[in-house]
Amino acid sequence: MVRPVDLNSDLGEGFGPWRMGDDAGIMEQVTSVNIACGLHAGDPAIMAGTVTLALSRGVAIGAHPGYPDLAGFGRREIGCSPSEIRAFCLYQIGALSAIARAEGGRLQHVKAHGALYNRAAGDELVAGAIASAARDMEEDLILVGPPGSAFEKVCHAEGIPFAAEGFADRAYSRDGTLVPRSVSGSVIDDPAEAASRAVRMVSEGRVHDIGGGEIFLMPDTICLHGDTPGAVRMAKAIRSALKDAGVEILPMGDFRRR
Repeated sequence: MVRPVDLNSDLGEGFGPWRMGDDAGIMEQVTSVNIACGLHAGDPAIMAGTVTLALSRGVAIGAHPGYPDLAGFGRREIGCSPSEIRAFCLYQIGALSAIARAEGGRLQHVKAHGALYNRAAGDELVAGAIASAARDMEEDLILVGPPGSAFEKVCHAEGIPFAAEGFADRAYSRDGTLVPRSVSGSVIDDPAEAASRAVRMVSEGRVHDIGGGEIFLMPDTICLHGDTPGAVRMAKAIRSALKDAGVEILPMGDFRRR
């Protein structure tokens, strides 16, 4: 029997009057959303609006904390200490949790953004700082990260729920890390190819790397980017292909709780 999978997307990443992507369109295709919490993108009004939209669609809500870097969209490495990272992650997660609770919902998970996600994937001290912030919310939050990463090691050591994340529209290196966006071929823009990769990840636990080899990858959740051209069309193709393959699509909280 094919295991279930969650589909997630990073949303609410506008600021003030500026908006990024088709959040409403993407939300029709996913089961979980990662909402920007105001430091790399987003603001209180956008956070509240995105939470309300997610609750109205029955989509699970997660916090998407990033570096305090609006100008760089959180994609630049900033030399923050683990204690600073824990503090600003707790600040962001707590703010979104308060908004969710005020609207009658609650958080399901935490997924770090951009450069913070990449740094923590290979640094157990940083992953531990993010995990500590998630754990100290006392909401049994799931921490999302790459399989086999420092996130997974820290979660297993501390008894924190973990969800392994895969990317259908991003190329992988031989070591299982994402190919940097600056490299040609790092982003897959063909919906059929992305859909095929998603199905193979879930059903076989494998995906081709950028060199044509194969790596093992068994995701609990697959990220569908909402800020790329044709994002909604690609999301539809991936969801449809998974359903046609007999894959049950559920929020990660339905199968990844302790």
